[in-house]
Amino acid sequence: MPDKGTKKKLTRVKGGEVSPTENLKSAEKFVASDESKSRAKSLRIFAVISWIIAIGFEVGAIFLLKKVPVSTVWLIVLIVADLIFAVIGSLLWKKSNRLDPASEKEKIKFFIQNQLGLIISIIAFLPLIILIFTNKDLDGKQKGIAGTIAIIALLIAGVTGIDFNPPSQEQYAMQTAQVKTLMGSNLVYWTKSGTRYHLYSDCYHINTNKTDEIFSGTVAQARELKNINQLCDTCRKRAEKENLLKTDKSTETKKE
Repeated sequence: MPDKGTKKKLTRVKGGEVSPTENLKSAEKFVASDESKSRAKSLRIFAVISWIIAIGFEVGAIFLLKKVPVSTVWLIVLIVADLIFAVIGSLLWKKSNRLDPASEKEKIKFFIQNQLGLIISIIAFLPLIILIFTNKDLDGKQKGIAGTIAIIALLIAGVTGIDFNPPSQEQYAMQTAQVKTLMGSNLVYWTKSGTRYHLYSDCYHINTNKTDEIFSGTVAQARELKNINQLCDTCRKRAEKENLLKTDKSTETKKE
């Protein structure tokens, strides 16, 4: 059955369009658009600035440890500030990677680019934690409070910095090719709270009472904007069934 459309508000996401030539190439390799590359570059610059500020707060906390007596309150303030900017940097960096992903073929670059947030988090907290517990001017209570908060901050920043499902050029190309094979074009649908992209705007999974608006765009845009990387199984099976029916009808027509 063809797509009957939806009665929900349907919003087409702007940007991310590619030329017909790029469409042909995308089956073999995904190439981010100039707009996406530009946005990714800006996000990475802001991420690096945020990380530099975070490490600056760490340095401030290290200098504070050299002063006697050490102010526990100010030490905690600096640790929290360090955490805030470390997390902001990681979130911006991960978003930039969805806009302009690395290739899995370059394994070292792929790992560093996608897990840089974790690496920076370790740099921003581990030296400070070591110095807190080895500082002779801090009593046991101060070490317990400041050290525990710093460890918790490291864990929060580390988990935020890890990309558990890193995007790649190969993944984008494969997913785009799958959608084009099933539907003939690179157009999918998703919702604000959804975890999958859909091939049909009238799919019952996104036409619920909880859904007010449905967005449409390319596979890459679904990943860039919402980090959605899985195709709806219902839509996939429906498309495969429709393609099979078309093939059967075409075969019958040729026989006649």
